[in-house]
Amino acid sequence: MTTDSVNLNSAYERLESIRTAVSARVLASFEETVAAHEVIGPEIQPLIAVARSLLPGGKRLRAGFTAAGWCAFGGQFDAEEVVAAGAGVELFQAAALVHDDIIDDSHTRRGIEAAHLQLARLHQHHHLTGDGPRFGRAGAILLGDLLLVAAVREFDRALDGLGGNARGSASRIVTEMMAGVTLGQYLDIYAQSAQEVEDPAVVLDRAERVLRAKSARYSVEQPLCLGAAMAGGEAEDIRRCAAIGVPIGEAFQLRDDLLGVFGDPDVTGKPAADDLREGKRTVLVAIALERAVPEDATRLRAALGDAALSGQQVHALRSIITGTGAPAVVESMIRTRTDVGLGALEDAQLAPEAVAMVRTLAAAAVARSS
Repeated sequence: MTTDSVNLNSAYERLESIRTAVSARVLASFEETVAAHEVIGPEIQPLIAVARSLLPGGKRLRAGFTAAGWCAFGGQFDAEEVVAAGAGVELFQAAALVHDDIIDDSHTRRGIEAAHLQLARLHQHHHLTGDGPRFGRAGAILLGDLLLVAAVREFDRALDGLGGNARGSASRIVTEMMAGVTLGQYLDIYAQSAQEVEDPAVVLDRAERVLRAKSARYSVEQPLCLGAAMAGGEAEDIRRCAAIGVPIGEAFQLRDDLLGVFGDPDVTGKPAADDLREGKRTVLVAIALERAVPEDATRLRAALGDAALSGQQVHALRSIITGTGAPAVVESMIRTRTDVGLGALEDAQLAPEAVAMVRTLAAAAVARSS
């Protein structure tokens, strides 16, 4: 067995250990967050139950990148601080997904009913008065906020014992991550609502900005940089981590764009072609619109955002997108960005165990089917 094989096997074992520890901490943190408020009354228990149904899922890739950044600058991979930071990142993602599902009116998440639909069904089951879907959306907004409180609690726990410089640098990354995702989400809904423009470069530019702000940065770059900052990495170290994380994060989201149109719902846990029904102006869609013949571009534009698309219509739209060559272009973009990120990883001269962890995580992020 080669040294590289040994390193990758060790990295996989470490990441599995982190995944297990972070998953346990995510659940424990949420329970601790709500435990002091049970005196409010039994009415809050169904809301807590919905959170419990959602929190166990996920690959914990963001927590893994946080651990890789931490290990890159001398941190012990299973230290309490990095487990707490990983839990904070995952709880923040859970909050963002609950809110995202309300905005997109998504029906499922990770193979189970979305939070706002679970709460709407609860409204019906308990024979509450008023509008059930409105109750569900309102309850899910509050649930997302509650998960955000739990995330902040874990970040505080992770950063509390750090030295002043490390704590300040890590805190700035957390704040930037939260603000960036929120504003990126707004740009996404703006892109879905904006009037169509003739210049395809405008559509593609906006799609790429949504990709970076809403998902790519907080999926890879910012978790990696957070771990590095917590371990005492200097400004130049953080820049080197960003050079690794930005292109890999973009490749991660580009894969998500492909899965949002062509993914198998039994694997992704979301309905087939959900991005088309939600009207997402992704990079994949932007490239397809740019390359399609006028008649097909018109059909694609008209169908985007139609929640009632039939299976036959989805098949026709997939055929249009495939016929433009857009999926192949996006696959090429994924390969290029992954190569750039891994090249930056080689140049960064990080600790060998961290390099192996990033390589393992990058492969999982860009070659996934869910």
